[in-house]
Amino acid sequence: MLGSPCILWLLAVTLSLIPRAQPMAPQDFEEEEEDNTEWPPVRCDYDHCRHLQVPCKELQRPGPAACLCPGLSSPAQPPNQPRLGEVRIVAEEGRAVVHWCAPFSPVHHYWLLLWEGSGDPQKGPLLNATVRRAELKGLKPGGAYVVCVVAANEAGESLVPRAGIPAFGPCGRLSVPPRPLTLVHAAVGVGTALALLSCSVLTWHFCLRDRWGCPRRATARAAGAL
Repeated sequence: MLGSPCILWLLAVTLSLIPRAQPMAPQDFEEEEEDNTEWPPVRCDYDHCRHLQVPCKELQRPGPAACLCPGLSSPAQPPNQPRLGEVRIVAEEGRAVVHWCAPFSPVHHYWLLLWEGSGDPQKGPLLNATVRRAELKGLKPGGAYVVCVVAANEAGESLVPRAGIPAFGPCGRLSVPPRPLTLVHAAVGVGTALALLSCSVLTWHFCLRDRWGCPRRATARAAGAL
């Protein structure tokens, strides 16, 4: 019987050493849920048509959470065709500013092709993958051209249409209007020619009248003689 109080005493001491569980308040559950919440990934600030656009893979590095890049075709395949955008013509300076959008493909560089008539195209300089805008110089006033954007990578280059110009494709037509000064000169030339022609007609008329006489005066003189 002496062992029973000792056992009870040891059991009480043991239970007193065990930490009691504290009840959790509703706020604790909310904080735990917030900590475990996974936010959906966001798209990277990448625009296919933005000039000097940083590659999407570089945009993924600085942030704590990786953003999503648009899907691209395999680097083992030639890139798809870029899409030609706005073409702004500056007729006074004989140049045009060409804008385009990148394809959904890995691209290492671009270049422009320019046709005048049915001859071979003129190839522009190589442009790096961040470029979306370039200039064409030396355009003739009143000239008609065809311009195409070509994208390339290690697997090859994008296709250029051989016949026709499809809508939303890599090519477009350029029609350079005459320079305003040329129109003024043409108008002055036409006005001068008309003035000279009028003077010539008047001079010819008066010369004939002096030589052959005025028909009315001749009739009047004949009537007076009678």
